[in-house]
Amino acid sequence: MTISEISKKYDITADTLRYYERIGLIPTVPRNSSGIRDYDEESCRWVELMRCMRKAGVQIEALIEYVALFRQGDSSVDARKQILIEQRHQLVEKMEDIQKSLNLLDEKIDRYEQGLMIAEKDLRDIIESKN
Repeated sequence: MTISEISKKYDITADTLRYYERIGLIPTVPRNSSGIRDYDEESCRWVELMRCMRKAGVQIEALIEYVALFRQGDSSVDARKQILIEQRHQLVEKMEDIQKSLNLLDEKIDRYEQGLMIAEKDLRDIIESKN
């Protein structure tokens, strides 16, 4: 697949894909005889993983470390797993913070809705008393 096709498939810019390749977040993408990037299945899996991790807020530095450990082979399995566990923990904390914020917003919205309902009732009462 071309960089344009991958860009559309994963909703990631071509510039970002090139950047990820340049800094080593995805392995060097194979090229066709014309020198154009030709993303294979393995490259696609790496793009998908990096996109997912970045959308989750994982820092580039952590991903660079993860990929470097991956390249070391099986001897780094525990270290890679630990990075994923740490990143998961951070993501859970973010989700909890977001849920707290969402709950607070819901409460405030409910207060506005209750206030508006009372104001509307008062307005109806005033109108009816004039009739």
